[in-house]
Amino acid sequence: MKRTLLLLALSLFCFSSWGAFERESVWPKDRMPDAQGHQIAAMTDEADLKGFNPDKHRIPYLEWFDAPSNPNGGCMILISGGSYMNCCDVGLIKMWREELTRLGFQCVNFVYRTPRPVGLPIWQSAWEDGQRAVRLVRSQASKRGFDPEKIGVIGMSAGGHLTLLLATSSQTPAYKKIDALDDIPCHINWAIVNAPAYVTTDAEDGSPAKRDGYGTDVHLSKALRFDWKTCPMSLHHGGLDVYSPNGSTLVYRELRKKGIPAELHLYPNRGHGAHGFERAVEFMTQMGFVGPLGEEISLDSRFPDDDDRAYLVNESLWPEDKTPDFQKEQCEPYLEWHFPKEKKTDAIQIIYSGGAYYMNDPDGGEVAPVRRYLNSQGITVVTMKYRTPRPSPRSGLDKHTNAWQDLQRCIRIVRSKAPSYGLDPDKIGLMGSSAGAHLTVLGTTSSRHNTYLPIDDIDKVSCKVQWGIGIYTAYALTDNIDQCDRTHGGNLDEDVLVPEFSFDIDTAPMLFIHGDADTWPAMNSVKIWEKMRAIGVQSELHTLALRYHGFHGRAAKGTGSYNYIYRIGEYVKTQAGMTP
Repeated sequence: MKRTLLLLALSLFCFSSWGAFERESVWPKDRMPDAQGHQIAAMTDEADLKGFNPDKHRIPYLEWFDAPSNPNGGCMILISGGSYMNCCDVGLIKMWREELTRLGFQCVNFVYRTPRPVGLPIWQSAWEDGQRAVRLVRSQASKRGFDPEKIGVIGMSAGGHLTLLLATSSQTPAYKKIDALDDIPCHINWAIVNAPAYVTTDAEDGSPAKRDGYGTDVHLSKALRFDWKTCPMSLHHGGLDVYSPNGSTLVYRELRKKGIPAELHLYPNRGHGAHGFERAVEFMTQMGFVGPLGEEISLDSRFPDDDDRAYLVNESLWPEDKTPDFQKEQCEPYLEWHFPKEKKTDAIQIIYSGGAYYMNDPDGGEVAPVRRYLNSQGITVVTMKYRTPRPSPRSGLDKHTNAWQDLQRCIRIVRSKAPSYGLDPDKIGLMGSSAGAHLTVLGTTSSRHNTYLPIDDIDKVSCKVQWGIGIYTAYALTDNIDQCDRTHGGNLDEDVLVPEFSFDIDTAPMLFIHGDADTWPAMNSVKIWEKMRAIGVQSELHTLALRYHGFHGRAAKGTGSYNYIYRIGEYVKTQAGMTP
């Protein structure tokens, strides 16, 4: 009687917590490879129940959830983490199932064998189970109404590692064929990889990254093959994760080498966890996995006017005849204060455009829409026009020297005048795109590097800033100092950061957003992020699949390119101490 009541309670629990589901064993009886007596297959909420019988839970299984009411033709396999010791992400699986079903995906929870096998790699039995599970899912595509070539996987931690194995290594059999089901391919079509553990060689024994993923002898684990069936993926990692986020940057680099569309999302000051599910949805939307991509809408049409600006103040950067390294062919530099109608913070965002250091436009599409949006959020914006075109070759000056001088002067003016406008001189951020992003990195990493001799009291003011925003950063790597995607896309170890970035003790954190398909490679931004993390500065980074230089000009709703402007707003609000 007690056993009957327990089973009934378990059944009711599963129905109410997960929604209706159907369990299906992954292996036929007595055919499971590498069976070990200490392993079970159960989520921890079930395994922790009083009266749980491990002998009845030896075989891994799939839990098929109810079909979506609005099917999009795709299926998502959900994989828990738990250090390969258990399957513990009960709440996370529930959230994924609810959100992905709402988007139209058939969802199935995959529960693999744990704890770790003895005498085998820690992931071996889970990988065997995973390949078999994908085959079983694909075999049921017709029955359950989804496309067999529209199968995605989402996993966390050890589940993220298993997701990577399924995504990169499907052409390596994890076990010997046991029946006809094993003739079905086990590749997947896309992957959402959250906080993958054991990716670097200092962690592949099953520990946190012993050297934090750093070192000339620390590499990407060879368990990940990156074969010809490797699929597009979206990688998500916290900057403080003990399972090093360098693992995700190394995976991303391998995907770029092979030309596989991918996104990399790195979150500052966050530890081990599944962060940014909304970014994963944007990735799937951009890739067409959720459904047909919508019409692309111009950014200018979304933010067409200055209705949220109270007034404008214009001023020159330099006193007459005091411009350092004056070049008569260059434009006159100036700054403009754009004050919001309703000020909600005492922070200031300085913005300027790119233009290859040949031109720049403070009223163009890289500046005006963001300035209007930030004004609508109650944030004061300063725009800057810096000197272009580049200095004459006869001057001996680098392409960015005059612009850098102008930026340092602009920061000093803003800091010195901020109190008179009721603003905080110690809450200043920089933002630029392309060459302007290169200029921003100079401003955030090298503020102690003076670019000109003082000309007045303003130049006694520090040009230190508190944050920076770099949009499709150019000129950051030795592989593309002055040409886009010159040889190998900045993907190799010898492609290093250019020497003008000092990374001094006042280096400020940054937000980077970069198109994955940009001919100014996304590795410009990724390698700056890696360097900042190495010196203890936590920055944020998002790359956008299939997107090129100027990705924001036109974008479809629901994609990262469309929402990039909101990422900027969230970042500025966070740095300013506002509620995002």
